[in-house]
Amino acid sequence: MEPVIFTAAIDDRYEIGKVTSRIGLEAPAHVYKASSNLFEVISRLKESQKLDCVMVDECQFLTKEQVHQLTEVVDVFNIPVLCYGLRTDFRGELFEGAQYLLAWADKLVELKTVCHCGRKANMVLRTDEHGTAIADGDQVQIGGNERYVSVCRKHYKEALKQ
Repeated sequence: MEPVIFTAAIDDRYEIGKVTSRIGLEAPAHVYKASSNLFEVISRLKESQKLDCVMVDECQFLTKEQVHQLTEVVDVFNIPVLCYGLRTDFRGELFEGAQYLLAWADKLVELKTVCHCGRKANMVLRTDEHGTAIADGDQVQIGGNERYVSVCRKHYKEALKQ
């Protein structure tokens, strides 16, 4: 199978144009911005190479229009699209990309994360440089394990009360 991989230009933690896992696996990726027309990009790629599936990392940064474009890739070209990313931000609010993927996706598979207490981690805390939970700020602030902690709802609420 020949996949084509996309990742958000905004995510520059490791290297722009590369998807990197926390265990060190990496792959080159096409970069998308909010202005990118993914249907057109994939149409052009399809003309010049074998394309069996599309993988989108950091899909929470997709726009509503881009999610629609990806549904067109599935419906017009019959190419599966697999999207990976966060559902909610550190305030517990949906990202735009996640909102429309949840609404329009043919199939949803949740990869579960576990809180330090053993419960399902369905919330994300943003922390400052001292590890203190932050309740306000811009929705998007790029960071990894040093800025974000996955926790259950109970521990999310407790951290924000401090």
